[in-house]
Amino acid sequence: MGNLMFLSGVTLTIGPKQTMKFFVRPRNQRGAFCFLFGLALVLYGWPFFGLIVEGQGFVAMFRGVFPWGLIFLMTVPVVGWVL
Repeated sequence: MGNLMFLSGVTLTIGPKQTMKFFVRPRNQRGAFCFLFGLALVLYGWPFFGLIVEGQGFVAMFRGVFPWGLIFLMTVPVVGWVL
């Protein structure tokens, strides 16, 4: 259920046209395939393997955002001191 909420949240945030452009972009196709295949596995009744495949797809699609997230976390007072 959370996976469908993620997809609907992305669609509501950036719009359906931009969502389709994001998922069919050549560098995101492998990640989108893994994410959707993982969603199918979860719905089919294999939640453990589905979540692993979805996680891999999520990392593949959003790998460009992780450095920005790390930079943001470094600016947070307590977390930045730990990092």
